[in-house]
Amino acid sequence: MGFISFLEEHLLSCQWKDQFGAECAGCGLQRSVILLLKGEFVEAFYMYPAIYTLIIMFTYLGLHLKFDFKRGSKILLYLFIINILIIASSYGIKTN
Repeated sequence: MGFISFLEEHLLSCQWKDQFGAECAGCGLQRSVILLLKGEFVEAFYMYPAIYTLIIMFTYLGLHLKFDFKRGSKILLYLFIINILIIASSYGIKTN
């Protein structure tokens, strides 16, 4: 059994969906990461549109923590806002 197969067989359940019967704003993130690992980049975006901006944000966060960029915190704030907007708008589209 490969790593991707292991991930596919051990997905975490969404507690929000279990409790309320509707998807949460994070639903699809795990499956999107698995699609990325499989090399299915377009499908990963359609599964969870914020996947690439989240990767950029967390990569930049790691670099900022290591190198302490002069305007790093301001850039991280903008990246955070962009991610929130993408997540909220895709969730709004998904629920309509």
